[in-house]
Amino acid sequence: MLFLPWIALGVFGVVLLVQLYFYLRYFRLLAFYKKSEDLNQREHPVSVIICARDEADQIEANIPGILAQTYKSTHEVVVVNDNSQDDTKYLLDGLYKGYKQLHIIELKQEAVHIPGKKFPLSVGIKSAKHELLLLTDADCIPSSEHWISKMQSGFSEGIDIVLGYGGYKKTKGLLNKIIRFDTFHTALQYLSFALGGRPYMGVGRNLAYKKQLFFQQKGFAAHHHLPGGDDDLFINECANERNTAVVVDKDAFTLSTPAKKWSEWISQKERHNATGRYYKGSDRFTLAVYMMSHILFYPALVFAFMYLPWTWILPAVSIKLLIQGFIFYRCMIKLNEKDLFPYFILWDLWMILYYTYFLSSVWKKPRANWN
Repeated sequence: MLFLPWIALGVFGVVLLVQLYFYLRYFRLLAFYKKSEDLNQREHPVSVIICARDEADQIEANIPGILAQTYKSTHEVVVVNDNSQDDTKYLLDGLYKGYKQLHIIELKQEAVHIPGKKFPLSVGIKSAKHELLLLTDADCIPSSEHWISKMQSGFSEGIDIVLGYGGYKKTKGLLNKIIRFDTFHTALQYLSFALGGRPYMGVGRNLAYKKQLFFQQKGFAAHHHLPGGDDDLFINECANERNTAVVVDKDAFTLSTPAKKWSEWISQKERHNATGRYYKGSDRFTLAVYMMSHILFYPALVFAFMYLPWTWILPAVSIKLLIQGFIFYRCMIKLNEKDLFPYFILWDLWMILYYTYFLSSVWKKPRANWN
């Protein structure tokens, strides 16, 4: 029993220091991010790549916003219609009449032993006319008519990958807030780590890279058997501190249609989280340490209050929450999610449940379909 206060102090102290390390070493970089004056001001030819499967409603709602971009340089929008059984083909044919930069690819058969959207995406990339590729999804719409211009501006000498932010549309309800916070929290990590010289993933809703890089990596060959990973695993294997940049600009965001049912969102998260086991070992370790610090912080806090004077614990917790709150506030402003900030302590508690629940998805077999 005499050792319990020391154990409580040690556990709480380590967990607290780990949390502060991530916020002060990495997350502050996004909080204080400023647009670089060196961003490329030239407009280079760009190929926008979109894969669609039975998404006629999304095509009708979102593709016109991509086709109507204000971009003076040469660009094309490549839409790969992956065996759709709905009205996707007819909607695309109708759009082609008004937008000649639209390039439609019709896939009539499934790729054997290549689940997910890697095959249609590969077809779209190989068919692209230009070196700079800008990827998004059929359920995404750019936040402004300057999306292409802003994202391509991240390319400069030596930069092969540009990471952007793909948020979700704001609607009423708790599920929408949870989806948007989860998206914000994921972006907080991958954008901050990229700014800190450790890029480890990107999201296909808003991601750009060079066609040459795709061929150098032999496309998705390293993980072609997995249904997911066309964005995060591809970036994880080829991104480094020298070839990766980020663009954080409200005009460069995309907005997706969020899931309307809890079951849909949970299924999406399990599918996405299942690719995490294939990250580089150093990235898996770092993310696991951050995850465990979230899970253990409040249990360690309760343990500390049981055996240590509150005059020791309360100042430490206050400092942690002040730093966390300040960084959350600035980052939420930058990613246009400011309305989530008043609940930031509740989000901190929520992450315990979130990480605990989805931990099992790391070893679950992912679903084979991508849509």
